[in-house]
Amino acid sequence: MRLWNFAAGPATLPEVVLEQVRDELLDWRGAGCSIMELSHRGKEFSGVIAQAEEDLRELMGIPQGYKVLFLQGGATQQFSQIPLNLLAGESAAYVVTGSWSKKAYKEAQRFGAVTCAASTEAAEAVSGGFTRLPAAEAIQVDERAAYVHVCTNETIHGVEVFDSPRLLARVPASVPVVADMSSHILSRPMAVEDYGLIYAGAQKNIGPSGLTLVIVRDDLIGRAGPQVPALMDYRVQADNGSMLNTPPTFSIYVAGLVFKWIKAQGGVAGLEKVNRQKAELLYRTIDNSGGFYRNPVAADCRSLMNVPFTLADPALDSAFLAQSKEAGLLALKGHKSVGGMRASIYNALPLAGVQALVSFMEDFAKRNG
Repeated sequence: MRLWNFAAGPATLPEVVLEQVRDELLDWRGAGCSIMELSHRGKEFSGVIAQAEEDLRELMGIPQGYKVLFLQGGATQQFSQIPLNLLAGESAAYVVTGSWSKKAYKEAQRFGAVTCAASTEAAEAVSGGFTRLPAAEAIQVDERAAYVHVCTNETIHGVEVFDSPRLLARVPASVPVVADMSSHILSRPMAVEDYGLIYAGAQKNIGPSGLTLVIVRDDLIGRAGPQVPALMDYRVQADNGSMLNTPPTFSIYVAGLVFKWIKAQGGVAGLEKVNRQKAELLYRTIDNSGGFYRNPVAADCRSLMNVPFTLADPALDSAFLAQSKEAGLLALKGHKSVGGMRASIYNALPLAGVQALVSFMEDFAKRNG
């Protein structure tokens, strides 16, 4: 029996996808061996990666003029790879709204002139200080900047950007927007054309860890200098079809199956309806608990994917985690940097999983309130 997995990543995968992986593991579609054993240069895997890209382009509405790269190293590697490719001796600006954008900003400072366009980190320790988005008028970006970076969903703090054009309204139109979408890519429709570059680790809404997606506008590749290693150069990777070296073949294969699964759910728009149901149910349970549970994030930027919450009495945390695990609810412990609890309710977690969680939460509150 599979339990309900609320892990932030690696995260739950669709059960039907796991079953297909199981059934094809020893003999992939009559090849006589596993997909993990097939050459990445062969026609079989070439077909897998081509189909995965085609389906992703359809799901996200990726226009012509953008390259799709299937890379390794995780989204954290992109904290370095982006400035290596885009700075080109210029400046860049970072909007800091949580732990991941803060880390991206810190890493980018190693490579050139990087400024903080705005930060919502407060002096108080509540949720690490990140509980909202900055006001659009607070974001300052030089018109000569090579790019502005924003994390559109902060996994740890549960802060989500729902309208990037509005948030970045004061950013000069000539400055490309770079977005870390690791924890909410494919959770709802997003206009790819609003961004110059989108990147995302796969291990939340796409597939197993080991794969990172980069969707980059054509005019933003080819800027890396000769000192940038070939493996880190977007132009070289694009010219080699993401296969300059051996790519994460198994992760790409599973991602392709997940893309097919998303299409079967009615596409990204179909998933958004369920995702909003799940999030609304969980937030309503927290807000109606009479203070027993609390989510610190401003209501207009509460994440649909990552819901952090605390108990009024922290002494009950251990009991909550132990009893929730006994009830079949896994990985609810909050990130070590903020404590409390966190429920990551990604695409593959069905509504029934959230219903099971809120039922437990209501019962726990009655017994301990």
